[in-house]
Amino acid sequence: MTTAMQPYDVLVVGGAGVDTVVNVDALPVPYEDSVQVPPIREWAGHTGTGVALGCRALGMTTGFIDFVGEDRLGDMVRERLAEAKVEFYPLISPAGTRRAVNLVSADGRRMSFYDGRDPLDLRMPPEFYLPQLRRARHVHVSIQHFARFLYDDVQTLGIPVSTDLHDWDGVSEHHREFALRSDLVFFSAARAGQRTADIMRGILRDGRAETVVATDGAAGAYLLTRYGAGGQPRHIPSVAPPGPVVDSNGAGDAFVSGFLHGRSRGRSPRECALLGSVAGAYACVTEGTHTSLIDPAGLAEGYARASIVSGA
Repeated sequence: MTTAMQPYDVLVVGGAGVDTVVNVDALPVPYEDSVQVPPIREWAGHTGTGVALGCRALGMTTGFIDFVGEDRLGDMVRERLAEAKVEFYPLISPAGTRRAVNLVSADGRRMSFYDGRDPLDLRMPPEFYLPQLRRARHVHVSIQHFARFLYDDVQTLGIPVSTDLHDWDGVSEHHREFALRSDLVFFSAARAGQRTADIMRGILRDGRAETVVATDGAAGAYLLTRYGAGGQPRHIPSVAPPGPVVDSNGAGDAFVSGFLHGRSRGRSPRECALLGSVAGAYACVTEGTHTSLIDPAGLAEGYARASIVSGA
C-alpha cells in the first residue's frame, strides 16, 4: 500500500544560487585600484532559497524545484536546504549554479551583481515538475525564464501562485508575464519611485492578481487589493528590527515568507503585510544571506508589538 506524500504549504519554483558578500564602508564605492575589506564570505542564497528557508522556519511544509550546477556552489545550495529540511528537487544546469556578488555597506544597504547564467532554452520537463505541483497548496514562482513555462499547468491545476518582481520598473518585458499571471505580486519600490502606485494599479487592472505589495525598505511597504477603496495603496509601516541593521540581504525574501505564512492561516492582506514587515526586519540583524530566519514564536511576538505601534 502506497502512502500519499504530504502536501506542500508552499512549493517554490526557481531562484537558487550562491551569494558572495563583500563588506564595504559605503555605497557607491569610490574607484580605487585596490580596497582592503573584511573577510569575503559565501552563502547559499538568492530569492527562491530565501523564500523556501523562510517558509520552512515558520513551520510550513516547503518544497523547492530548480536547476543548479554539478559544482561546488550547487553542493552548497543542496546542503543548506537539506539542513533546513526543505524538500529540494534539483535538475542539473549545464551552465552551472547561479551566483551573485553583493556589496554591503556599513549601514546594511546592498548592491547586487547578479549572474543568472541560465540559457534561454532551459526547460523543466512536465514529468519532473507536475508531481510536485500536484502536492502544492500554493506555488511561489521566481522570475527565472524557464519558470514562466509552468504557469499554464499551475493554473490548470487551480493552484494560487505568487511571484516577486524585485526592482521591476513597470516596463521590462521579462517581468510582465510573471506580473500579470500571478494571484499575489510582490515588487520593490526602489526603482519605481513615484510610479509605484501606478504600477500597482496596472498589475491589478491588466492581470489576474488580487493583491499587490510594494516593499520600500525602511519606509515600510504599500498594499493594494483588487477590492481596495479608490485604488489607493495602503501604507504598511516599517517595523523596528530587534537589533542593529548590519545586512539587508534576504530581507525582501523574508517579507514574502512572512506574508505567505499569514496568508496560509487566513489572515487579512493587511495583517499578512505586517507579518512580512516583521520577518523582513528580523532578517537584517545578522551578516550574510538568509542567516536570520524568524520562527513562529518570534513572528507572533513581533507582530503583537508592531500592531500596538501601528494601531492595527
